[in-house]
Amino acid sequence: MTDQASTEPTVLLVDDNAQNLKVLYETLKDRGYRLLIANDGEKALSLAQRHHPEVILLDIMMPDLDGYQVCERLKADPATADSAVVFLSALDDVDAKLRGFSLGGADYISKPFQAQEVIARVGTHARVIRLERALQQRNRELESDQTRILNAISEGIYGLDAEGNIAFANPAAGLISGCSVEELIGQNFFEFHFRQPAPCSGELWQGADTAETEEGGDPGLLPVQATCSQGIAEHQRNVTLYRADGSAFPAEYRATPKKEGGQLTGAVVVFRDITTELESEQALEDARNLVQEQRDQLAHASRMATMGEMAAGFAHEVNQPLTAITNYARVTLRMLRTDEPDPELLSQTLEKIEAQSHRASEVVRRIRGFVRKPAVGKEVLSVGGLLEETRQFAEVDARNNDGGVEIRVAEDVPDVVADPIQVQQVALNLIRNALESTRSAGSREPVSVAARMLDDQTVRIDVRDHGEGLPEDAEQKLFLPFFTTKKEGMGIGLTLCRSLIQAQGGEIGFERPEGAGAVFYFTLPVAPPGREN
Repeated sequence: MTDQASTEPTVLLVDDNAQNLKVLYETLKDRGYRLLIANDGEKALSLAQRHHPEVILLDIMMPDLDGYQVCERLKADPATADSAVVFLSALDDVDAKLRGFSLGGADYISKPFQAQEVIARVGTHARVIRLERALQQRNRELESDQTRILNAISEGIYGLDAEGNIAFANPAAGLISGCSVEELIGQNFFEFHFRQPAPCSGELWQGADTAETEEGGDPGLLPVQATCSQGIAEHQRNVTLYRADGSAFPAEYRATPKKEGGQLTGAVVVFRDITTELESEQALEDARNLVQEQRDQLAHASRMATMGEMAAGFAHEVNQPLTAITNYARVTLRMLRTDEPDPELLSQTLEKIEAQSHRASEVVRRIRGFVRKPAVGKEVLSVGGLLEETRQFAEVDARNNDGGVEIRVAEDVPDVVADPIQVQQVALNLIRNALESTRSAGSREPVSVAARMLDDQTVRIDVRDHGEGLPEDAEQKLFLPFFTTKKEGMGIGLTLCRSLIQAQGGEIGFERPEGAGAVFYFTLPVAPPGREN
């Protein structure tokens, strides 16, 4: 089914984000793959039908056709059904993964990408898919030629009859299982590798894991049994198998039905020991957790630095209501010392004291909320409420820059799922930059903050200034660490903003609008139906 003119595995990269495509391409180039690129679902389907790639790295969040729809159409077409679809997304919840696997996806890689993870997963799936295709082709060839080829493959391979008895084993199977090929022949696969016979019809396997079939089947059966008895292809990772000496090891296997003359005669099983791979994945996960921890620390440090810059303004904000409270209290004391105090006037004065107290308390609350460490987990947020609170927090900067901030939220904008503290940090950073840029150009036009639907799964928030615009080389430099156009800037603001937004499952960037100024934008995922705080 593959393009016979190509001697290299073909990998199709599908993402509507040009930066993501560039990262994937740079990660996989010069590694022995033929790389194809598509920036939307229709192009991906067309390329897949022409070239039959072994592996398709498929972004979920795309306009028009999303990744789920593309995967469903790939699996429905016999010409592309056997390609390994690896989903790419910043969505890291269980439901998103389960939906991808239910549509035939083979794997899942979370954004932001880790180069070693992409290389390892692509290599694994490319080898497996090539092996499956090779097996399908060689099943039509002479038995002697088939055996000779299979013997050279590093993954373990079994040929099983309908009862699960081992009729063929390649040398790699013997090496992994800890015995010779001769000793494997005639053994029952289920009794040898699971230390129990396959369940009869109606019985359930009591093991810790159950097999995941590609076409559905009884989850109570032992792995591979549905392939042998029902002709259902299977694929499972991290299933426990046993060696001849009784020791256990984690394995990944694929089971393909074996047919002769249209009749099911058993299964071909390809398996491998993934002990080292799981250890590497754990090390990668530990490294990812460390990166997240460092990012959270950097975000907190950035907020503290921002508060340092804004300290004088907020001191003034708190001092005003405190001064008013003092004056109203003096007035109240003078009224109380009169012979006949006016109760109505006293009540009004005390109400003013209470109002000013709430005003001071609100300023302190916003400061404390902004500088505290991010809460664990994401929340369902009202976009309008979050932006209005951010605007209030930017009032001091607006006065200092002789400007203002206008908020516009489209009526159809739904709630989003994100960390409120981190999103507010990004929004405040962009608004403060916009106010400073507008003032530097001598303009008093208010900064515009607008929220609208980008597609049915994404909300986009734009922050537009009226400054002098961005330099020509902004695309190459603006989001790089330590690049800044401010005399006293550290150059971590926009870099941190990008990191925080990507952690929410969104994207960040900028545009040059008609006329003066610049537009910085970021996106957030829409809250799924039924999810509440």
